[in-house]
Amino acid sequence: MSKPFVYITRKISNDVVKELEEHFTVEMWQEEEEVVPRDVLLNKAKQADAILSMLTDSIDEELLSQSNNLKVVANMAVGYDNIDVEAAKRHQVTVTNTPDVLTDTTADLTFALLMATARRLPEAVDYIKDDLWKTWSPYMLAGSDIHHKTLGIVGLGSIGQAVAKRATGFDMNVIYYNRSRKEDVESQLGVQYTSFDELLEQSDFVVCMTPLTPETDGLFNEETFNKMKDTAIFINSSRGGVVNEDDLYHALKQGDIKAAGLDVFQNEPIGADHPLLSLNEVVALPHIGSSSIETRTEMMKLAARNIKKVLNGEGPVTPI
Repeated sequence: MSKPFVYITRKISNDVVKELEEHFTVEMWQEEEEVVPRDVLLNKAKQADAILSMLTDSIDEELLSQSNNLKVVANMAVGYDNIDVEAAKRHQVTVTNTPDVLTDTTADLTFALLMATARRLPEAVDYIKDDLWKTWSPYMLAGSDIHHKTLGIVGLGSIGQAVAKRATGFDMNVIYYNRSRKEDVESQLGVQYTSFDELLEQSDFVVCMTPLTPETDGLFNEETFNKMKDTAIFINSSRGGVVNEDDLYHALKQGDIKAAGLDVFQNEPIGADHPLLSLNEVVALPHIGSSSIETRTEMMKLAARNIKKVLNGEGPVTPI
């Protein structure tokens, strides 16, 4: 009897692949920085019992309807907006993600992005590299304080809570908006629930940690930015689709808000000619929220465990 076939859509750790190969026939797209072509993915999916996917792979009705052997899609990400979950249900395919293991790493990056944007660190690095540092002056590259400011978090999931925890070390006043109030977290972390509009009006830093859903698509737009302080700094390390990038560009150009730190974009990867990159007020990163060696390895291992569990007839570790 042939072993179940597992297809991996991007080059991952050899150690993780070897663990899967002990039980299954495994094939992997051998490029680390190149998305598997759609025709290749569709062809392999037709044969696969399991797919270990990345957030760059579209697992949609077209793919699922042709994949008669497919039992599980293990997405190596906490988000899963690249997967048509309802279609997966119709085709009786289990979908899993990799929550929790990346919480602290993503929170670290989010707070680092906040700090880099507030204190203009990328500008300061370039200032020296471009040989512009000739003297000291009182307001040279002066940024914004972080300590004792008001941080507004939109989306208080596990990563949002970890960001709030880090903010307490800076004596920040933390407020949040979430679709459901979390009174246990309020008492634990000393955060305060507000309406979305109140959060926008009160916050010195607005951090978006909400998933991309039909309700949050384009949530941050011209109307939203107009409600924020003109000294406010916007940080997004969730999903690019929650932001109308044209509106963000104009809000920054017109001085409606002060600056933005972005780890995610509507269409990725972006090019160097992206309008937002023309602004000194923007700190842009290439979607590296969970990108530490330790965390990415744990994400791979968790995705592999989900595949092993499902193909062995057991319940997955982290089902969606």
